[in-house]
Amino acid sequence: MITTVNRVLLGLAGLVLLVLGGAVLATGLGLSVPSWWPFDGKGDVLLSEADRTRWRDEGWWWPTVIAVLAVLVVLALWWLLAQLRRGRLSEVLVDSGDGEGALLRGRALEGALADEAGALDGVADAKVALTGRRTAPRARVRLLMEPHAAPGTALRGLSEGALAHARTSAGLEELPAEVRLRAVKHRAERVN
Repeated sequence: MITTVNRVLLGLAGLVLLVLGGAVLATGLGLSVPSWWPFDGKGDVLLSEADRTRWRDEGWWWPTVIAVLAVLVVLALWWLLAQLRRGRLSEVLVDSGDGEGALLRGRALEGALADEAGALDGVADAKVALTGRRTAPRARVRLLMEPHAAPGTALRGLSEGALAHARTSAGLEELPAEVRLRAVKHRAERVN
């Protein structure tokens, strides 16, 4: 989701800057601009003194400005924190029994889960991503199903096989998983 938000925000900011910059550049170069355009000469300013001070004496102006700026700051902080948050888990803490624990690479566990899930009957491909905390990981599994596959059988095999093996081998009490199923694109079969 964050990549979609980033692309939309970047696209909107680029479009606004392109339109405004092009219009101001056209005015500054003395090119002909539409009659409704507020700037019409090389010496024209973006905001006149009257425009800058028009709402200063109104009682609602400053609370509105402060509220809008506060919302923008909160949105900017949310965006920054979303950028800094890692999407995937880099390591999982495994209880080794000595009280210290051992670290298991997240990619290794993801690979083992994906290999075992991909070997299930009716599964064409499997992709796994670990999220959450290193003491309480969560799995996001995407299964690409063959046309003949039964989703219930594949889910049962995944939960009783790959996820159970990963949970016991990593010494985790639980390994919650979100599973998304998608069918392989295939041509319709001919019926004679």
